[in-house]
Amino acid sequence: MMRAPTILFAALLAHLCAGPAQAAEAAPWLNRDLSPDARAELLEAQMTQDEQLLLLKGYYGANVKMSWIKPAPLSIRPLLPGSAGYVPGIERLGIPALRETDAGVGIANTNWMRPGDQATAFPSGLMNAATWNPDLIFASGSAIGAEARDRGFNVVLDGALNLAREPRGGRTFEYAGEDPLLAGTIVGEQIRGIQSQHVISTTKHFALNDEEIGRTVLSANIGEAAARESDLLAFEIAIERGDPGAVMCSYNRYNGVYCCENDFLLNHVLKHDWSYPGWVLSDWGGVHSTVDAANNGLDQESSSGFDRQEYFGDPLKRALQDGTVAPRRLQEMVHRILRTMFDKGLMDEAPPAQQPSAHVDAAVRSAEEGIVLLKNEQNILPLTRSAKTIAIVGAHANIGMLSGGGSSQVVPLGENPDDEVFVGGPVHVLPNGARLMPLGREIYDPPSPLSAIAQEVPRAKVRFMAGNDISDLARRVATADVVIVFAEQWMTEGEDVKDLSLAGRQNDLIAALAAANPHTIVVLETGGPVLMPWLDKVPAVLETWFAGSGGAAALAHVLFGQVNPSGRLPITFPQSETQLPRPVLPDPGSSYAPFDVNYFEGADVGYRWFARQNLKPLFPFGFGFSYTSFALSGFSATTGDAISATVSVTNTGTRDGAETVQLYATPPAAASVPRLVGWSKVSLRAGETKSVTIKTEPRLLANFDPAGDVWRIAAGTYSLSVGSSSADAALSTSVALAAREIKP
Repeated sequence: MMRAPTILFAALLAHLCAGPAQAAEAAPWLNRDLSPDARAELLEAQMTQDEQLLLLKGYYGANVKMSWIKPAPLSIRPLLPGSAGYVPGIERLGIPALRETDAGVGIANTNWMRPGDQATAFPSGLMNAATWNPDLIFASGSAIGAEARDRGFNVVLDGALNLAREPRGGRTFEYAGEDPLLAGTIVGEQIRGIQSQHVISTTKHFALNDEEIGRTVLSANIGEAAARESDLLAFEIAIERGDPGAVMCSYNRYNGVYCCENDFLLNHVLKHDWSYPGWVLSDWGGVHSTVDAANNGLDQESSSGFDRQEYFGDPLKRALQDGTVAPRRLQEMVHRILRTMFDKGLMDEAPPAQQPSAHVDAAVRSAEEGIVLLKNEQNILPLTRSAKTIAIVGAHANIGMLSGGGSSQVVPLGENPDDEVFVGGPVHVLPNGARLMPLGREIYDPPSPLSAIAQEVPRAKVRFMAGNDISDLARRVATADVVIVFAEQWMTEGEDVKDLSLAGRQNDLIAALAAANPHTIVVLETGGPVLMPWLDKVPAVLETWFAGSGGAAALAHVLFGQVNPSGRLPITFPQSETQLPRPVLPDPGSSYAPFDVNYFEGADVGYRWFARQNLKPLFPFGFGFSYTSFALSGFSATTGDAISATVSVTNTGTRDGAETVQLYATPPAAASVPRLVGWSKVSLRAGETKSVTIKTEPRLLANFDPAGDVWRIAAGTYSLSVGSSSADAALSTSVALAAREIKP
């Protein structure tokens, strides 16, 4: 049982409720007129060393028995909230416990079968990036923050943005694509939205945790300049925009040194160059030392039970006693945590009553803007409501929409009205209708696409057709007015997909249905890019990613034209794995001995690699169709501290829609390729024209100079283009820039 609050703690709460002036009389650190740093210093002065050390070690938040997790001490176990992590509070000083939840795509669940433990499943990180809409993602972040707060959590382990150097990476779906400006901007706004609800958000996984195979032993090897201009720049932008309270260091090694004890990453880049004021916490099981980790920038061991042994706690206390860790380092670690708790409102906002909230409408809006129309021959989409027979095939579209696996897994709120079951075997029906596949891995979010589509055309005969006989299915769909075939690619944390092909016989199924019925539309539910050998045989393709609780409704709205698709690809779709920098994934073998992954492509990730190698992808970065058409005119640019470009956008079609105008710049160096330096997503009524101004991100015009620890913009002529993708230079111009430096 948790003991009753002490008299002092109760007094502090009473004074806090009474107001800043009265609170300051009992505890001056509760004076809200002081800065977070000043308040933290006042509180630190009242703490014993044992209390300070208590803040630096967390525990796995679920009181469960797993062979690889060392259990928390008996004194802690009754407090564990059934979540990702728990750091005990200090009751006598009014310091609340840190209750942490995984939240890559919404509030994750540790007890899947417990009624009431469900949350809104939001679109995947890659789908968020496909919206190219920072304001929308701020709103969805705010909804995630509210759901965390209303469930009693105050730390949200979100803000994932490792660049998609490896599209087969198992967590590609959690991240925000391949471009540092797009990824940093989108994730920064999600972080800012989460923290608007007086909870702390992290950003993760710092840094270059770009693939899952061997993630705990691999070394991501890359030069400093290239890292600064790509993966690290994405984090830098996200931190500037979102001001996350904590940064989670990653499992992997960076240039041979584990990231959670990497002095260059944590001390030099993050804390010195970027002046980051928050704290660094480890990924679960990511700590490998006490002295090196503490001295090289790690502030908190997140879950000692996941690590091979306890590294903070008593070992850190002994290191302080023998002088291998200085007392001032302990003070810094504690200060970073406390000042962030003050800064983000954890010390001033009373914990809410735990009344779980839902935000499915917000999830629907994000999914609507993240769906990408990849092909639409003869304007087969949007569908008309005159169709009398619609055949739905594949990907268990009768039970829900696929979600990604791993620590970000959400068991969603919602209902599944369908009586149909998975043909291949028994499915576990989770609370509120979600379906868990027989092997206990894939979860399908309700409601089903079948039910959502049927609601759009109540007079039509909408049937799900299942079966393992492809020839029989092709025969049965031949007379349907429309065939919608769903195809899926499941991704999960901890493993990479072996290739970019759709698993099983899905490619054969699509080709057979398309041959049987020319009105066959493909809906992809994937964690990332996939190959499409059947592309020239189907008239329409929609990419819906892992769309979450709002996915089925959003898809139905797009299919029938209630919503005009405006998503644009945040990642390049290759024609084959041979176009990738590393066509074959590394194989660490059963021993999982340390190995290296050399990122020789440097800063030219994704579309920049394709441009450098003069490769034509299946679909380029930034690509996506609409149900209307757009034209650009009047492109001009001016210079100053950066480049400011202006262009007029006209909706030349008959439907209202939104266009994402993308600005690319090519520096004067001979080896340079175009880089995304800015964009504007603009909504236009049919026939309307708007002028948009895009200001560039100066660091995308520069190269990083490690010797001078500075960004350098070279003097010379910079080529500029605007268009609808990285491969579409609709209009071009050039500007001359003088040489200048930008300090990190």
